[in-house]
Amino acid sequence: MSEQASKREKGYSLLEMTVSLALGAIVLGAAVQIYIQGVQATWATTQRAELQGDFRAASNMLTKDLGLAAAGLSPGTAIALPSATSPVYGCAQTGATPAPCYLGSANTVGVNFPTQSGVAYLYGLLPGYDDGPILLAAQGPTDVVTTVYTDNNFYLDCYTAEITDATHVTFVLPGTTSANCTSPTGNAGAQAVNDSVVGLTAGDLVLFTFGSQNIVAEVTAISGNAATFATNDALNLNQGAAVVNSLANKYAAPSNSVTGYGTRLLLITYYLDNTPNPSRLMQQVSGHTPVPVAENVVYLKLTYDLFNDSTNSPAVACSNPGAVSDGCGGASTGLLPNQITKINIQNMAMDSTIMSSQFGQLNGYQRMDLQTSVCARNLTYVNNYPN
Repeated sequence: MSEQASKREKGYSLLEMTVSLALGAIVLGAAVQIYIQGVQATWATTQRAELQGDFRAASNMLTKDLGLAAAGLSPGTAIALPSATSPVYGCAQTGATPAPCYLGSANTVGVNFPTQSGVAYLYGLLPGYDDGPILLAAQGPTDVVTTVYTDNNFYLDCYTAEITDATHVTFVLPGTTSANCTSPTGNAGAQAVNDSVVGLTAGDLVLFTFGSQNIVAEVTAISGNAATFATNDALNLNQGAAVVNSLANKYAAPSNSVTGYGTRLLLITYYLDNTPNPSRLMQQVSGHTPVPVAENVVYLKLTYDLFNDSTNSPAVACSNPGAVSDGCGGASTGLLPNQITKINIQNMAMDSTIMSSQFGQLNGYQRMDLQTSVCARNLTYVNNYPN
């Protein structure tokens, strides 16, 4: 009798395999979903941190410059400018004709300085209501703001400034330190006029003091200790000999002497540039080419508090101070920029990467808004502030 061995093949049945695959897919799907959520959370947090860093840097620069408005200038400063041709700001000294401008009507003429009886004046702060571009129609135009103060890191005031002809000034370092020299070590601490780091360059503004007269002019060239202030400069500050308040006029008909001293002025304008995408906050210094401060800044609106010394009354939250339609019920009508006591950043908004996505999710949009006030302590020198 023969005996036949039987052997059973062991393995998974089709049902078992299907169940296993289904369970594995569920576990793997859950793991992938957890991973995606983790990556999204990390990405959103990283983007938020980057947004906060950029926002903090931009707001710090803006508020610092606003807080320095009129620093180094005389109390209640209002400097008369040559006005045969309207002097402007928001244009760059590049050698091109006409100079490239970034503000004002069609970005071709810059923004005019405030005027009194037809004469333009330079103040420590220049509001720019609705002078910026429209980024969103529902919001309307954005604002511009310009702050002016002296450069206390460059000791140009240690030199004697001598007008040698209608367009040139030579700076001479005297043997003894003059009373106006701000260098802690006197003349010995004064940098060269054409110093490669802090010296004068084309586009700089110089505030000259000749006795009791102040004159503002724009450097168009520098050679050694001699600076050129040629006409047709970007900001229209260098005008002819027949124009009062110009450097050429001072040389042609000096009231006291053509020798005085100079101080570099920093005329710093903040505005939004919507020509690239995304838009960005720009900073322009005097007649130099603007530089970006931060990207994705999409809104900038400001208001101002003023104080009327004559009536001893405040004007609060004025969007267009001094104008008939000032945004504060006419309380600031007729007041001047040197009566501003506080700058209110009503809204500066910054977006993260707009409409970006990860894994098909539109989760890249984040926004930060700044609302704050900055005291213009050097502007009015009036110790009265609205509540």
